[in-house]
Formats: sequence, C-alpha cells, structure tokens
Amino acid sequence: MKAFLVNNPAPIESNPLVLCEQPKPKPGVGEILVRVSCCGVCRTDLHVIEGDLPRRKSPIIPGHQVVGVVEECGEEVNTFKVGDRVGVAWLHSTCGECEFCAEQAENLCKRSVYTGYDRDGGYAQYVSAQADYCYAIPEGYSEQHAAPLLCAGIIGYRALKRSAVRPRQRLAIFGFGSSAHITMQIAQAWGVEVFVATRDEKHRRFAKKMGAAWVGATFETLPTLVHGAIVFAPAGEIVPAALRALRPGGTVALAGIHMSDVPVMRYEECLFHEKNLCSVEANTRQDGRELFELAKVYDIKPEVVEFQFAEANQALRQLKSDGFIGTAVLKW
Repeated sequence: MKAFLVNNPAPIESNPLVLCEQPKPKPGVGEILVRVSCCGVCRTDLHVIEGDLPRRKSPIIPGHQVVGVVEECGEEVNTFKVGDRVGVAWLHSTCGECEFCAEQAENLCKRSVYTGYDRDGGYAQYVSAQADYCYAIPEGYSEQHAAPLLCAGIIGYRALKRSAVRPRQRLAIFGFGSSAHITMQIAQAWGVEVFVATRDEKHRRFAKKMGAAWVGATFETLPTLVHGAIVFAPAGEIVPAALRALRPGGTVALAGIHMSDVPVMRYEECLFHEKNLCSVEANTRQDGRELFELAKVYDIKPEVVEFQFAEANQALRQLKSDGFIGTAVLKW
C-alpha cells in the first residue's frame, strides 16, 4: 500500500513526509482493517512530524482522523462488519484495568496507545484499528465532513465540557482553527454567547460570519467577563490573558496536547476569586459517542478544505501558517 512515513522529525518546510510503499497491515484480535477514504489533518500530526512530542514509534505513519470502510475483521470483532463506514480516532486503545480505566477516565490511562503516534495511522491507504475504539459514521455525513469530528470535534467537545460553561452563559475562545470552529457550533446550539480572540484576520472574519458575539485580536480586551474560556492556540503566553477574561469562579480549559511555556502570572490578577485552570488530555470513548450524537442532532458541519493525499506536506505547511479556514482533509 501507499503511505506517508516520517523517518526523522523535522520542520514541515523540509517535506519530512515521504510517500512510499509499505506492507498492508493485517488486523489482529479485536481489530478491523479499514480501507482509508480520507484523513483529517490535525495540529497534533504537525507536533509528531516536527518532533514537538517525544518520539514513540519510528518510522511512523501519522494521521488519526481517519474515515474509511471495513475491509476485514480480525477474531473476536462483533461491533462492525465488512462494508461498514467507520472512523478511527486518536485513542487507539487503553489497558482497561488501571484505576483510571475503572473510574471511566480512560483518557488518563498510563498504558494508552495512540493512532498515528504509537501505532501507524491514516496517512495511508489502509489502517488497522481496535474495533471497540472506532466509531460508526452517521448516515448523511460525507467522509470529509466526518473526519475532523474524530479529533478536532471530540477534543473541542471535551474542552467545552471542561470549561464548565452552561447554556446561556458566555464563552471565550482563543485561537480559531479546526477544533475551535466545531466547538463554537456546539456552544451556539446550547445558547452560549461566544467571544473569539485570534491572531489572524481571516479567522476573525470567519468567526464573525459564524455568529460570534465579539471578535478581536488575541490579546485584545473582551467587552465583558466570561464564564469560561478555551485556549486552542498552542501558545502559553495566552493563558494569563484568558484567566483575566474570566468572571469570578470561571474556568479556562487548555485544549492542546502541546503548548509553549506559560509565563509567570500574578496570583491576584489571574487566579484569585476562585478561578480555575485545567488541561485536556485526549478523550474517552464516551466523549466521542456524545460528540457524534450532538453532530447529528445539531447538524454540526466542519468547514473543510480538501487536499489530495499526495499533497500532505503542503496541507501541513498551510496548517502551520494558518493558510486556510476550518480544517484540511486528505482524500485518496
């Protein structure tokens, strides 16, 4: 099969993804073999490719927002059958035995395995995945619109829950890329008033078009204090600004898997008044199931820019430079 390999992490400007022939995987016990239709392009892919995250498997086929069709089922698979449309997400598997798995916090499992990081992912014609960690793609969803839901959607939804914002309250979003514009749609469906602060003018225009109550530059002062905030941009210097934007008792959720260092903050200015600061680590399968149900109910549709698989390096370069609106999807 054809697949993109990362042999040595390097800046995406050097085209570190190499298209080559690789053996077609065989599904193991509990696994399915998926013929890939498309794969969403995620900033986490960029962190893996450029070496921002510690190397876990080398070489590696990245990609963890995979939509395709089941071509073969391994032993003990009873959740899917050949011909089903499925989605393969970031969380490949967990141990199922530790205290976190027992507490329904499998996203914190220390033996968790991740698609496109520990296991070869979806920048390929085929991928094998644990069937119990895959998702059925709802009828009526195209492959390209379903793909971004598998990470950008799920992580954004978990971040929204972690922000503790309730219907008819106010939410600030810092950074307005793939995950943020999906999360905003859910928040709006709940009746939440959304304020967007982001560095790029075209993303500000997009947020305004989507109905944001206020749009401004990253460090611009919001017109009112908010109940919760989500920082999607991987920039630690935003964290104090997000905390200052909170009303007393509010929560800032940090949605990224990687972030630059958070600067020293003044306690009285940023954290006093029972303000909360929390992070988001991966997701649980329940998050994914809830997200896909919400997507059906509220007709959540990502803004998609399509690239051919051969253009993977180009798509990631544009992602790094904020070169497109919404989310990029690679198609065979």
